[in-house]
Amino acid sequence: MFRNVAELVELANLRKKKISEIMIEQEMELTGRSKEEILAQMELNLTIMEQAVEKGLRGVQSHSGLTGGDAVLLHEYIKKGQFLSGETILDAVSKAVATNEVNAAMGTICATPTAGSAGVVPGTLFAVQNKLKPSREQMVSFLFTAGAFGFVMANNASISGAAGGCQAEVGSASGMAAAAIVEMAGGTPEQSAEAMAITLKNMLGLVCDPVAGLVEVPCVKRNAMGAANAMIAADMALAGITSRIPCDEVIEAMYKIGQTMPVALRETAQGGLAATPTGRSLEAKIFGVSQS
Repeated sequence: MFRNVAELVELANLRKKKISEIMIEQEMELTGRSKEEILAQMELNLTIMEQAVEKGLRGVQSHSGLTGGDAVLLHEYIKKGQFLSGETILDAVSKAVATNEVNAAMGTICATPTAGSAGVVPGTLFAVQNKLKPSREQMVSFLFTAGAFGFVMANNASISGAAGGCQAEVGSASGMAAAAIVEMAGGTPEQSAEAMAITLKNMLGLVCDPVAGLVEVPCVKRNAMGAANAMIAADMALAGITSRIPCDEVIEAMYKIGQTMPVALRETAQGGLAATPTGRSLEAKIFGVSQS
């Protein structure tokens, strides 16, 4: 049905439907499953996301000791009311961190689009829930909208840190979230595409350099920044701001950047933060000897 963002937006406008509805129809066509089956599966995904956020906000710790507890710290900080950023953004950040801390602690999460970037979509969804008061059905639709843009990313660029750096993981997740936020807030399909483009442009070139090869540092905090990026990009698009470079061209640029990125910066833990003295020290402490 659609292969890129331009076709997705065109279909939505032509059929006078939301992007989420177009994605459901495409899923039905590709899988042969009924609409009811597809909605039920996404409802289950939503429940898993909700449980992960709740668990992370209660506090978890990874087996390596590298991550855990930051979502709680931020949640408590928000309660004091002395924050400098907007409350909705900080709420999204705390819930994105909560999700990724659960992932690092070997808990159950829903990859969106990957485990390492699993915090951004649910983090933003459950934050805007407090603002927009969506129904459960609308929350499920949010995930289908995010999925439509993730589908394009996966088929035209990459959602793998090993293939394209963290821009392909947290970058993709942030773009997916921004597009979905726009639709939930009543924006047009074009505005969802603009939000995706604005988000991705600000994450081009982001490397994947996990300390000790674990999906913890800097992954958890990158999900935090990805959530904030998505929220701001969504607001910009809803305000009428557009990307001078079309969304599909931004995606193509991201793909080419990933192809030229050194192997040391693509999930190998050979460069970047993983190769710093502290990074190597942590690696040696966790595994007994350096893996480099």
